[in-house]
Amino acid sequence: MQRTRPPFRADMVGSLLRTERLKEARHRHHQGTLSDATLKEVEDEEIRTVIQRQEGVGLQAVTDGEFRRAYWHFDFLEHLDGVTSIEADSGMNFKGGIGITKALRITGKVGFSGHPMIEHFRFVKDNASRVAKMTIPGPSMLHYRGGRKMMNAGVYPDMDQFYADVGAAYNKAVHAFYDAGCRYLQLDDISFAYLCDPDQREMLRQRGDDPGKQPDIYAGMVREALKDKPDDLTITMHLCRGNFRSTFIASGGYEPVADTLFNAMPVDGYFMEWDTDRAGGFEPLRYLPKGKIVVLGLVTSKTGTLESKDDIKRRIDEATKYADLDQLCLSPQCGFASTEEGNILAEEEQWAKLRMIVEVAKEVWG
Repeated sequence: MQRTRPPFRADMVGSLLRTERLKEARHRHHQGTLSDATLKEVEDEEIRTVIQRQEGVGLQAVTDGEFRRAYWHFDFLEHLDGVTSIEADSGMNFKGGIGITKALRITGKVGFSGHPMIEHFRFVKDNASRVAKMTIPGPSMLHYRGGRKMMNAGVYPDMDQFYADVGAAYNKAVHAFYDAGCRYLQLDDISFAYLCDPDQREMLRQRGDDPGKQPDIYAGMVREALKDKPDDLTITMHLCRGNFRSTFIASGGYEPVADTLFNAMPVDGYFMEWDTDRAGGFEPLRYLPKGKIVVLGLVTSKTGTLESKDDIKRRIDEATKYADLDQLCLSPQCGFASTEEGNILAEEEQWAKLRMIVEVAKEVWG
């Protein structure tokens, strides 16, 4: 029952805790005391090491840990045509009052005419002996945080045109990664999980969006992004409720979006957060159609406490009440460092969790 195509029985979302050497180099670069070339040398060396570490714990797909990024989403989105980074309230106000003061503004028509992350992916592929996985934010993330208020006046009088342009830009990006050799691409499209939170739905309503319509709108963007997707390209989608320095934003089970999530988009698999009761029960899995895979995020990336294998197996059994075991896999609920600051746990605790996931997957699926 092991899988030869991603997602794999033991898998991971993408980001990993930045090493101390990398943190120091990025800090010096930010201060202007380290050159671009020297920073790249450090990044290259640390990424080679972290790829070897992932392969060493038994993962069949590896990433660069997002070591070249400060944020899981901004670093990709700000390189799309028509998108500019600014200092502003991002709208990401995490529990405990922690906020992020970077945001994105739409200053022109959105498009795709190349991207530095294409080369980032090539580096992983060239240095991995396992499947090289690439992660990018999903198309809805360009709209969800700020909505129309983050668009320059007159750029998009018709929002339908904005949604169409974003979908088309992503379609070019998907094919560009494929042409670079990518066969495992993940869209981190967490808006679908946020739309399950009453407070987040009210936020959308207050700014003039209809939370009842947004899931279908966002699904349409994903469909456009994946139009003419090559058959040998696996697309997964990751959903969580916020992950910044071990804090979160949203709560609520997947029920409001489950049907749209599983049946309205040509996605092959889903990485879904289920490490706490904030994510609700497994009942939404009843909407999962044959042929699609859900990677159960049962292991938390927010703390270093190692879960019990028996507890994880018990929860997998609970999930099989609603989906076949053959349609399930196992991973952490999110990355370990959605931003370069990382969650509050030690590197060795991170690796212990990934090693345990590999062991449980072998014990459950053979």
